[in-house]
Amino acid sequence: MTIRIFLILLFLFDLSQAYAQDETTDNVVITGKLEDANKQPVLFANVAMYSSRDSALVGGIASDENGRFVIPAGQGNYFLKITYLSLDEKIVPNIIVGNAAVDLGTISMKSNSQLLEELVVRGEKSQMELQLDKRVFNVGKDLSNIGSNASDILNNMPSVTVDVDGNVALRGSQNVRILIDGKQSGMVGMNPADALRQIPGDLIESIEIITNPSSRYDAEGEVGILNIVMKKNIRYGLNGSFTATAGYPANFGGSFNVNYRRKKVNLMGSYGNMYREGPGRGTSRQEYGSADTSFVYEQDSRRNRGGYSNSFMVGADYFINSHNTLTGTISYRKSQNNNTSRLEYRDFDFSNNLTETVVRNEREREPRNNFEAAINYEKTFEKKGQNLAFTVKYILSDETEAARFNETILGGPEIVQRSFNTEDEKNMLFQLDYIHPFGKNGKVETGLKSSIRLLDNDFSVHQQDEQKDWVILPDFDNRLAYNEQIHAGYLMASNQYGKFFVQAGLRGEYSDILTELKKTGLKNHRRYFNLFPSVHLSYKLEDAQTVQLSYSYRLSRPGFRDLLPFSNFSDSRVFRAGNPLLNPEYTHSFEAGHLLNMPKGSLLSSLYYRHRLGVVENITSVDSTGFTRITPVNLSTGDAYGFEFNLTYDPFEWWKWTANANIFRAINQGVFNDKILKSDTYTWNSRVSSRVTLFKNIDFQTSVNYRAPRNTTQGRDLAQYSIDLGLSRDVLNGKATITASVRDLLNSRIQRRIVENAGYFSESEFQWRARQVLVMFSYRLNRSKEREKTGGGGGGDDDEF
Repeated sequence: MTIRIFLILLFLFDLSQAYAQDETTDNVVITGKLEDANKQPVLFANVAMYSSRDSALVGGIASDENGRFVIPAGQGNYFLKITYLSLDEKIVPNIIVGNAAVDLGTISMKSNSQLLEELVVRGEKSQMELQLDKRVFNVGKDLSNIGSNASDILNNMPSVTVDVDGNVALRGSQNVRILIDGKQSGMVGMNPADALRQIPGDLIESIEIITNPSSRYDAEGEVGILNIVMKKNIRYGLNGSFTATAGYPANFGGSFNVNYRRKKVNLMGSYGNMYREGPGRGTSRQEYGSADTSFVYEQDSRRNRGGYSNSFMVGADYFINSHNTLTGTISYRKSQNNNTSRLEYRDFDFSNNLTETVVRNEREREPRNNFEAAINYEKTFEKKGQNLAFTVKYILSDETEAARFNETILGGPEIVQRSFNTEDEKNMLFQLDYIHPFGKNGKVETGLKSSIRLLDNDFSVHQQDEQKDWVILPDFDNRLAYNEQIHAGYLMASNQYGKFFVQAGLRGEYSDILTELKKTGLKNHRRYFNLFPSVHLSYKLEDAQTVQLSYSYRLSRPGFRDLLPFSNFSDSRVFRAGNPLLNPEYTHSFEAGHLLNMPKGSLLSSLYYRHRLGVVENITSVDSTGFTRITPVNLSTGDAYGFEFNLTYDPFEWWKWTANANIFRAINQGVFNDKILKSDTYTWNSRVSSRVTLFKNIDFQTSVNYRAPRNTTQGRDLAQYSIDLGLSRDVLNGKATITASVRDLLNSRIQRRIVENAGYFSESEFQWRARQVLVMFSYRLNRSKEREKTGGGGGGDDDEF
């Protein structure tokens, strides 16, 4: 509580200082109007005011929608520097300000055709950008992402995989932290797998992959962080983009993202609507044998998950003055899923004779609501790079899963059941960050963060008796209360010494987590404090090559679903449950990288090693009646060694290649129920994409994805592959684009898995969504299209790696 009061007082003090600075500005002004060679007003040009005495920047503003500008000034001698895209820089010298306003009249600016031509060619955004501690992927440049959702987009990222249940993994591990715009969000809070499918891809700007995060980031996430950056901009005037999507199986949607900037206020808003259906299918065979009983059964499943979602965001930036900005945003998402499934069980004896057929049908309604409000205050200082930021965020989410089941034995009675699963969540976040530069390239960063998360989950299953009355099944009735408080602080310093760059930091986190099952009285209260160091070193071998070494210590706290001792009841013979007694995993992560910039591309190669303690594994157990239970436990220690590369290569201006691969070995070993369970697997996954530009405005893209087989502690996952195609064409003089795409051309994106234990064998395959065909139309309002860079070299800038 003391920390929060301190943060609020500091925020109010800085805000009052900002207003005081604004109010002391002199009333004398310099005015003028900008015109181009055709006598048209020059809108939103940058007008900077400098002191003639020492050439220090003392003020500035942008011209308005009529080309006019008004700059407050005190008495003195000044000159103006006026810049605008595609126009020559204009210097207005010897402006003497006394006690009266100075009107400069009309100022003419000349076109710079050479600069404009260069910007058309080189002002293009690449699909992949390599930075010091992360890789940034601009998702709109990948045609296979068109008309998709956040889950589909992540599945197209290098070293990222999404399984049929929607679980996201990075470098083979599902312990990855997912952020929205660099912060935790209720949009992916309670059920990330389903939530990611509800976020329209049209509203996503880029994905940042951070495999060895520094101390400024939360310690959560064993293999790193995936940061989803939403679209937004602060360009002057009114601008934006609009999209419409249609596809088969049913996939319809529309979205817009608009921005209006004038003087001290920037208004922004976005909206996305999506309706889609995801037909899936699967088969499995289970065999069980023991001294006193045995059984065999096969299962066929047909599922369709579908519904609509609406997402909107409104916000505003208020530029109090040149050093202080206040930003407020409100976002809301509402979705309604209507899901159906049909499971057919066929029971056999060991002579493979059919003995019984059971059919189970499910209808489920799944409404969700998510509300978020955030206020951010940012203060810059006269010293370049000095920055103070304070954020307050409030998140409120609720979700209900209400299902009805009808199970029939052919020729026998019908079993009627229903289940209710309600999840309510509240989040509060307070964060303060400060950056203080020193020397030429050095800086110190420090910050505090407090987050409070409260969840309430009520779950029950009911069954009709012979009198048609509903009776609660006691084994599937409980209520979970989850209270999580995490308080953190960090200190980090970095500097550059010639070609050598060093960054080191330490983060401390205090965790206070209470899990309580209300109806059975089981409590688990954990309090622990951890220190998480991080070190990043890089050395520029020459202009085109850089090497990097990094280390970080991280943890992975159990997710809400992993703690929940009950889950959905769709499959009456296979029950997935959480474990309220799970402990965090801890990871030591080491990584070495090499970046080579080439005239026509770039190659980033990485070697990594992770040592994990308390690794969580899903354990499958089967009883003599054929009931299968899948539960996570802290099973083992784990070691992973890997090699990863990302290649971009443009053999010609009209042909661009990207390729990535992750090749690794994973070793896990532990003991469960006095049995040693271990796995040692060599495996890899990769993606290769080719994009050809025809007639300057038509793009054709082909992408191939492959995931090699791998061993698990109880069996193995088999290989998986898919092919995506995309075609786009610019229309309306480059203001709009029409795109057609096919995801999973061969209908081969199928998960196949084998589980083997003593006396038990299971073989299954499942396809979450069938092949999709999509068409999308996008229109850009007062915005030009940002195309890809012709060269992939990146120029070897110091801040890239």
